[in-house]
Amino acid sequence: MPLDAAPKRAIVPALDDLDTDESSKRVKTSGAASHFEEHLPQGIIETKEELRRHWFVGSIDQGTTSSRFLIFNGEGEPVVSHQIEFENLYPESGWHEHEPLELLSSVEECIEEAMRKFADLGYPKAHIRSIGITNQRETTVVWDSTTGEPLYNAVVWPDTRTKALVRELKARGAADTLTELCGLPLSTYPSSVKLLWLIQNVDAVKQAYDEGRLAFGTVDSWLIYKLNGGHQIDKPIHVTDSTNASRTMFMNLRTLQYDDKLLSFFGIDPNKIQLPRIVPSSDPECFGKVANGALAGIRIAGCLGDQSSALVGQGGFSPGQAKNTYGTGCFLLYNVGTEPVISKYGLLATVAYDFGGDSKPVYALEGSIAVAGSGVKFLTNNLGFVAESSQITELAGSVKDSGGVVFVTAFSGLFAPYWIDDAKGTLFGITQHTSKGHIARATLEATCFQTRAILDAMEKDSGHKLESLAVDGGLSNSDLCMQTQADISGIPVDRPAMRETTALGAAIAAGLATGVWRQLDDLKQVNRTGRMVFTPKMERPAAEKLFKKWGQAVEMSRGWVQDHLED
Repeated sequence: MPLDAAPKRAIVPALDDLDTDESSKRVKTSGAASHFEEHLPQGIIETKEELRRHWFVGSIDQGTTSSRFLIFNGEGEPVVSHQIEFENLYPESGWHEHEPLELLSSVEECIEEAMRKFADLGYPKAHIRSIGITNQRETTVVWDSTTGEPLYNAVVWPDTRTKALVRELKARGAADTLTELCGLPLSTYPSSVKLLWLIQNVDAVKQAYDEGRLAFGTVDSWLIYKLNGGHQIDKPIHVTDSTNASRTMFMNLRTLQYDDKLLSFFGIDPNKIQLPRIVPSSDPECFGKVANGALAGIRIAGCLGDQSSALVGQGGFSPGQAKNTYGTGCFLLYNVGTEPVISKYGLLATVAYDFGGDSKPVYALEGSIAVAGSGVKFLTNNLGFVAESSQITELAGSVKDSGGVVFVTAFSGLFAPYWIDDAKGTLFGITQHTSKGHIARATLEATCFQTRAILDAMEKDSGHKLESLAVDGGLSNSDLCMQTQADISGIPVDRPAMRETTALGAAIAAGLATGVWRQLDDLKQVNRTGRMVFTPKMERPAAEKLFKKWGQAVEMSRGWVQDHLED
């Protein structure tokens, strides 16, 4: 369905006004009659189960390069959306920042514009049961709890200014015990080292910390705090969900609460800093309500870190299911069930989702790739290969292969499963024959090679080989890239027709909390139609030869950064 096409649905009364004890009772609705009205007695149009499909759920999708707001119907179809790109700041080499108030204003503008489109289709705000939030993870925001104003720019997840700090921390005796507690290895990636750097290097942050005014949060916490009215309400809402908290290195993966040993290792005094309260990913009360604007009074009822949200949006509710999101970076999550698995092969252990109530939290193994879509943007914006990122696939398809070129896209070092922080982006195999097409193809292949390496690690950790890989994200729109992924990995790649799975996941979390869907079984048919499967076509020996060459390039990229020689 086109996003702005008017759905052929009846306008219905609030579900809470219906007689919910008689689930089969049919009720009369206002608005246009549905297609089966002629088969019902006079004055009766739809069952309450059918009415439930007409509820809508909003979803804030706050990413690394843009913010979006989408509204989904009860069948999981997007009805309207609005997206705004914002500025990414790179004040020094390896530094990556966002302006926190710009993140907020971009979200608020997206909400206003999407709600205008929603109203143009004839729908009132009252038909939105709730909204969910999904967000870039690890990105660290600090603000003054007395004024609600940010104290520094947000430090974004791939930022590597903390390399020297991480080396110092790794030299401490207890560093090798952290992963068992929190699931993450010590690196520049998690929020903990970003916060510690800010306290040590920004006077305003250090002063606020010493005076007990420092509030810390990932982007979800910042948005929830401000959308609820910030410091201006009697009891400011300062919360996070466990999927986001599991990316800080402050939360115990088993208790889902802050761990004194972890906080102590990083030198964080919980009495001096306001940490967000950790709550389930789906809850009708914990996240508060939108205070102002077009959604004023609507409940925020779901919150998931973006990669967990994509797993939920792909319907990855069973152990053994996996998804890969090809966004700015690339993130592969593998559902391992209700007990965390601590990786021995360079992967992260994380919370997949926690829907609260009587259900147990579900965990995942994760492989994170720092550069995916951002590699395409590098070719577009920095090198001027094409005018638009969408043209990279056509350029890559202009040659039959990469011509022996291998591009190790280690702009921020290499993440899983390698964890090499002294590598930089490196091109190998360039000859006079090399063209822009070869480099474009090598850029797409780099993401596919790293995904294959993560899949191999997941097979070793879990003892099971994946049968297929569900995919989403901007780069998954490239048929060439997805076919290359299937060829290199040797397993089918399954792409949905509706690829807004990250936003859908947050909508599902909110909808489960507010009665749009009552249980996971209600979601079995959501986003299942029109999927395209890419099957491996390359002979396995040829694929293995390419992957071996990639491994050689990775090893040769090590050691480029030698800070001790630059001091």
